[in-house]
Amino acid sequence: MMTRPADPAIDEAATPARARSARALVQAVRWRTGLSQAEFAEAFHIDLTLLEDLEHGDARPDAALTAYLRVIDHAPGVVRAALGRAVS
Repeated sequence: MMTRPADPAIDEAATPARARSARALVQAVRWRTGLSQAEFAEAFHIDLTLLEDLEHGDARPDAALTAYLRVIDHAPGVVRAALGRAVS
């Protein structure tokens, strides 16, 4: 059985040059948006308690949330527009 390689964005055991903690990933994405935790959670429909837990290192994002954070990081305006259309 073939195992998938660990995601270096959330694999703290990855080589130091490639490893980024889950906490750092979440914080970096939010900080680049310039939003507070509450604003980020509301804008991107992420539970505020989960976001707080992620940023404090008390929780780790699953693969879907990691992918979603990367999309937000790449195109936050597009994500917000898509969410706005979905809610309307």
